[in-house]
Amino acid sequence: MAPGHPPFAMGIVMNVTVRSLLVAAAAALLVPAMSTAFAADQPASSPTRGAATAAVAAQAGKIAPYHARFGRTQPLIAIIGENSGTELTDYVIPYGVLQQSGVARVMTVATQPGPITMRPALRIQPQATIAEFDADFPEGADYVIVPAVVRRNDPALLAWIAAQGAKGGTIVSICDGALVVANTGLLKGHRATAHWATQALRAKVYPDVHWVKNVRYVADGRIVSSAGISASMPVSIALVEAIAGHDHAAALAHELGVSDWSTAHNSDVFRPRFGVNLMAFVHTTYSNAHLHAMQRIGVPVAAGVDEIALAFTADAYSRTGRSHAYALSASDAPLQTRHGLTLLPDRVVGGANPVDRVLPAFDATPSARMLDQALAGIAQRFGRSTAYGVALDFEYPGFRK
Repeated sequence: MAPGHPPFAMGIVMNVTVRSLLVAAAAALLVPAMSTAFAADQPASSPTRGAATAAVAAQAGKIAPYHARFGRTQPLIAIIGENSGTELTDYVIPYGVLQQSGVARVMTVATQPGPITMRPALRIQPQATIAEFDADFPEGADYVIVPAVVRRNDPALLAWIAAQGAKGGTIVSICDGALVVANTGLLKGHRATAHWATQALRAKVYPDVHWVKNVRYVADGRIVSSAGISASMPVSIALVEAIAGHDHAAALAHELGVSDWSTAHNSDVFRPRFGVNLMAFVHTTYSNAHLHAMQRIGVPVAAGVDEIALAFTADAYSRTGRSHAYALSASDAPLQTRHGLTLLPDRVVGGANPVDRVLPAFDATPSARMLDQALAGIAQRFGRSTAYGVALDFEYPGFRK
């Protein structure tokens, strides 16, 4: 995505305009809805809240334990991307988490040869095309992770995912990757979730799916789906738990800096509301780009860079409406991240296309906490309302205005 364009936001399908936000917020004034304050004021021990929580937990389900197939010593996991545009965090976070866990063989796959343009930033060279994957693994993957993509009706993508499901693979959608999976027909009759911003669209276009809100992820047999962008982290850890058990997942979560990977979540608090969060949306989706010059932010990369930290940072800075992130390297040669992802640098230090600002190199902060660090940096540079807008887009509950 070129700098100055609207961010690849709201679950990738919707570039939310200020007009639509105002309409949604006006509707919220006319039709009472549960606000952030209401949710906070309701006693945690109240019978109503307890019953609602139990009902959502029952709908969320639990990812079934892994059972080996085809004589494999570890499950085979394919993360599929569509070359013209695939959501960065949806694709990279599961890869980094699963690779760090050491419990599976993880393959990055694309529909066509060549790199994947990640949205809203970066470029990645996958390990295989879908044709190459099928030639090497005709029995199919044990798990297929489906991020949000630009071309969610791509025939090759839909046919491949449907075929993987028919071979017995568990399909795991991240954010609005659920719309891709819904287009294959695999979600019919199943419970599922996705980014909060597509709730009305999903209910209208896919009425044969039981859409669940206020949940971080949903497991219904061999169909697993997650809420908005930041849910890629907890659902990936939950998948590790299904493969290797709770203790292994807990140890991994501790390494990553994650304290909770449960399904508990409140998606309602992210919806636009006057006096609550509307100005944050206005800043990130409209006024920032129109009132400020776009800044080119260099994110230093080198061999062994933490792909989770990189994805969170580049994704967040490219959603502000005031900045776009570029992978800044000592050369334009492809490099391998910490866990073997092939990254194609965007800019070269001292090159012909300089950046306006270079972020500090990543430190020893646990990978999952790098989103907090990125949001803190955005708040310092562009204001707390902009950082809050980015967090709302990420559907990230860990940041408050």
